[in-house]
Amino acid sequence: MATGMKTGGRQAGTPNRLTSELRSVLKDVLATEYAEMPQLLAKLEPKDRIEAVIKISRFVMPTVEAVHFKEDEPLQW
Repeated sequence: MATGMKTGGRQAGTPNRLTSELRSVLKDVLATEYAEMPQLLAKLEPKDRIEAVIKISRFVMPTVEAVHFKEDEPLQW
């Protein structure tokens, strides 16, 4: 790894222009798709509709993980 003075590139804390532009474009695309989602889901077969809703829900609802206790671990109430 190189050591010494930084001689080029962005200043620390400067946002990446490409990333912000890409996020803006994706935000517009997703807003359009979101508006059309009820019509698109209505066209699907019930099985496919349920699968689509399940796949989409993981981006809206937090994932629940099982809680495991170790044998010698004290319980905190």
